[in-house]
Amino acid sequence: MSTTTVDNRPVYLAACHCGTVRFRLRLTDGLNTVRRCNCSYCRMRGSVAVSANLADIEVLQGKDALTLYQFNKKEARHYFCSRCGIYTFHQRRSSPHQYGVNIACIENMSPFDFAEVPVLEGRAHPNDRADKGPLLAGWLRYEENRQVTGD
Repeated sequence: MSTTTVDNRPVYLAACHCGTVRFRLRLTDGLNTVRRCNCSYCRMRGSVAVSANLADIEVLQGKDALTLYQFNKKEARHYFCSRCGIYTFHQRRSSPHQYGVNIACIENMSPFDFAEVPVLEGRAHPNDRADKGPLLAGWLRYEENRQVTGD
């Protein structure tokens, strides 16, 4: 999973599906903040994300292939590979000093590595509510079919 250690946090390598966009990152809270969101965009995108501070992502290759998508209030900045279409990371609206990173882009990781993923309430975004705190909308659960895997 990780390649080296910097400031006691593992450094991960990541890429889009076709390999055009490659980046390395350090996670803000490790894998403790794995999550999904149910806003209109995330619901359709379907990815599981973790957090990295803006300074903790370095695009190594393919920066020119990253395409920006913004919607609604145009505060969040969603990046995806213009060649294969895979969402790589986005600058978060609720925490603009962080990126949400597609866990499936991180080398040797999959959203299916997590039996349970919290789904945050994005339809009523924290920045649009008086309490400003995250609300839990529910849980996404994954159970492996052991007949297929042979375990």
